[in-house]
Amino acid sequence: MTEQPLDRAARHQRRFNTLFAEYFDTLRATLDAPSFSRFTPDCIELLRDLSLRGGKRMRVVLLHEAARLVTPEPVEGLDAAALSVELLQTHGLVHDDLIDDSATRRGGPTTYYAYRERFPDRPRAALGLTVLAGDLALALSLRVLLDAALPVGVRQAMVEVQTRAAADTFVGQIVDLERDFAASPPDDDVLHAVADHKSARYSVLAPLHLGLLAAGEQPASYETELRSYARLLGICGQMRDDYLDVFGDAEEMGKPTGTDIREGRHTYAVVRLLSLLSGSERAVVEEALGNPACTAETIAAIRAIGERRGVADRMRADMRHHAEQARLVAAGWRPRWREDAVAFFERLPRWSVERAG
Repeated sequence: MTEQPLDRAARHQRRFNTLFAEYFDTLRATLDAPSFSRFTPDCIELLRDLSLRGGKRMRVVLLHEAARLVTPEPVEGLDAAALSVELLQTHGLVHDDLIDDSATRRGGPTTYYAYRERFPDRPRAALGLTVLAGDLALALSLRVLLDAALPVGVRQAMVEVQTRAAADTFVGQIVDLERDFAASPPDDDVLHAVADHKSARYSVLAPLHLGLLAAGEQPASYETELRSYARLLGICGQMRDDYLDVFGDAEEMGKPTGTDIREGRHTYAVVRLLSLLSGSERAVVEEALGNPACTAETIAAIRAIGERRGVADRMRADMRHHAEQARLVAAGWRPRWREDAVAFFERLPRWSVERAG
């Protein structure tokens, strides 16, 4: 990606962070909650803290760049759409951390662990409040669109996009958990389907739809190619995450590697290791898989085996292949949409697998 699109993405990020903070500052006044409730403002504060703590806001960038495919002029409705996609993301983070029993997220406590600290003697209350906090974020992601000053048809179309994206994501979470119950490692069709449902549809496809709708375009006319691009980009991103969990630098990433192996997850990286290794080397992986006590030394040994046997190289090649396929899909948009915005979507897949952070 050239410097210009990167700078543009950074501007989208900075502007949205200010918008998001302002949204939460006014939420208490606009949310209809009983005046005696202490838990409701506490819940909003936890959602605010998680939402503003970090994140690259690539969904917001995709949203704005999708609108720029149609016009370089400012577009009404993008702020509401941006809030919606990031509130849906907050919902996902709250529930993901609960499912994974994660203690930290973005350098701070997860919502679940924050509630556990508040209510150490009431674990069921902590669990229930966490679920409800995530549910509230989901409802707010739809409400912000319903409250937007947009034509009724556009507003309804945007709500439909986000509702479908949420449902697809929930199905993705279900099949993601189901995948790890299988007796044998899944094939790529299963892995791709999980990445598509769990991530690509709400992180890529929905922002593309919302941006085009805001700009006056009808994304349904281009559904096949938009879905193809989103799916390929989602696969790239998931492959990269899975690759880094085994072959990444823990110090550089700021989190330990080997989490997927310890949890027994059948990720792209784990499946590649099991399919490309044999004998005693495969046995090392199988013994570590699903063992929460697996040591950092064992993870380092698996990493060394995978690098020596070409697993890391194979994964990098797979990521580049899918990135190139996504680039070709975006290149086909050039006769229809604006050149500089199309160029952004062409460069994005390769950058998504090569970026440092």
